[in-house]
Amino acid sequence: MAVHAHPDDESSKGAATYAYYTDLGDEVMVVSCTGGERGDILNENLPDLAMARRDLPGLRRREMQAAQRVLGIQHRWLGYVDSGMARDDGSLPAGSFASIPVETSAAPLVALVRAFKPHVMITYDENGGYPHPDHIRAHVVGVEAYRAAGDPLRYPESGAPWQVSKLYYDRIMNSARLDAVYDELLTSQPASPLIERLREMRTWMSDRVFEATTRIPAGDHFEKRDEALRSHASQVAPDSAFFFWPNDVQRRAWPTEDFQLIDSKVDTDMPETDLFAGIEAAA
Repeated sequence: MAVHAHPDDESSKGAATYAYYTDLGDEVMVVSCTGGERGDILNENLPDLAMARRDLPGLRRREMQAAQRVLGIQHRWLGYVDSGMARDDGSLPAGSFASIPVETSAAPLVALVRAFKPHVMITYDENGGYPHPDHIRAHVVGVEAYRAAGDPLRYPESGAPWQVSKLYYDRIMNSARLDAVYDELLTSQPASPLIERLREMRTWMSDRVFEATTRIPAGDHFEKRDEALRSHASQVAPDSAFFFWPNDVQRRAWPTEDFQLIDSKVDTDMPETDLFAGIEAAA
């Protein structure tokens, strides 16, 4: 189970891994905490631009359905409203996801965990990957559900207890990966217009320490990841240099998606190449 803040986050943060595991026959569920209602239209060439301006929440639901079909995953809406970025005074809209008490917003996620019974949960770190209020709250709610779902005394109205075996943070966007792709692109395609953009991105991410413990060999599924991300056409331009780097270059330079093991109820050896490492042995 992967816990994300908005529709499209699942496609930019872990989609190749989800496709990798669904192809292996594993069940994968993505949870979108909000509907992305306060998002902006980031693609002015969008074919559905009129609908996006009239009904962005409705369009984002359609986009999420398309991405779900591409990845072959299960999907659930947690049902909360996008908080948007905090106002100048730090406040958030009343009733939005990040403004609701954690014990309230975590309850439906605990119920989903107890119903789906995942062995592994993935969410963001304490900073949300980047400091959007909904990303930070997705971290808080995800960790709360991981800790609470196995405790019969907590959220007793949310189903029978289920103990998730492992909790991971997403570490896919990291400086080591960016450096490796940049170096490979510089060698194999020195005239690429992406080089300058990647050089700029490296300055933004130079202080991100590589914290991954677990590298999933998902390179053969990069095309599915890109197709899923393009399904969210209102949020991602089809030629976005931020996401769409040449996949042959990526497979040579960095053919994995990366995660950090934060807590485990089973024994496992580091580094890992499988999110389920140690779980079969403990079963």
